[in-house]
Amino acid sequence: MTPSLRRRMACWLYEGLLLFGVVFISGYLFSTLSQTRHALDNRHGLQAFIFLVFGVYFTWFWHKGQTLAMKTWHIRIVDAQGRALTQKRALWRYVLSWVWFVPPLALLYPLHLPAGEASVLMLGWVLIWALLSRFQPERQFWHDVWAGTRLVHVPPRP
Repeated sequence: MTPSLRRRMACWLYEGLLLFGVVFISGYLFSTLSQTRHALDNRHGLQAFIFLVFGVYFTWFWHKGQTLAMKTWHIRIVDAQGRALTQKRALWRYVLSWVWFVPPLALLYPLHLPAGEASVLMLGWVLIWALLSRFQPERQFWHDVWAGTRLVHVPPRP
């Protein structure tokens, strides 16, 4: 049984909260090691570093079956046959999951939109992308379909 959209989105929100700590520690580590004195110095290096840290974080935990947020919401990630993900498939899912963000980010750069409009564009795309999962026969997110993975509900242990 696949988890409901509400459960998946709640897990996603909680994951974002947990990732705040990962970003904080990663940013501190990067700025310390690169001796960055100003927030805008090495900005692209920091972004690339955090992208890699997120890749390691998600690939590792998805390979194990669950992130902490997924455990909280009783969601597990498996391949199409119901087996645990290989690290290669977990990494591929991570790359494909950026479809949530790449299209609006690609538009933001040439359009030079103010922060408010950029936020509306980003949130609008995320909402559209989440709603598109309703049209998928198994109600999966499209990056899961393309990666050959699926989220399943795992009942809590007594």
